[in-house]
Amino acid sequence: MVAVMTEISDQALDLAASRGGTARGATPRARAARHDAARDALILSLTNGVELVIPVRLVPGLGAAPPVLRDAVELLGAGYGLHWEALDLDLSVPELLAELCGARAWVAGQAGRATSPAKAAAARANGALGGRPRRD
Repeated sequence: MVAVMTEISDQALDLAASRGGTARGATPRARAARHDAARDALILSLTNGVELVIPVRLVPGLGAAPPVLRDAVELLGAGYGLHWEALDLDLSVPELLAELCGARAWVAGQAGRATSPAKAAAARANGALGGRPRRD
């Protein structure tokens, strides 16, 4: 396989840097992370000033790990990720926050709740055809 090199313009690099700066300002990232053995919790200090105490049992892949391995947490990608080398475990900070705060469950619960004239017309047309097929 031959790698193809393409030249990136200075304008494209400037635009990417600008977008990256905007994303860094809008998305909470970890400034520091540590395992608190006394509380058996992961302590996350975020760039927006928030400090979270997360019980280890709620952190995917970390609850079953021996306490000594939980201590070796590292920050990845300017604080967007957490890494435990000995556990071969990487977690996304934004994804972890979304999971813990129930954002994913809320979004999933909203799916299909929107109403519109087009959706109502489609439901009526489907009903006129006999509705949804039965599962066997």
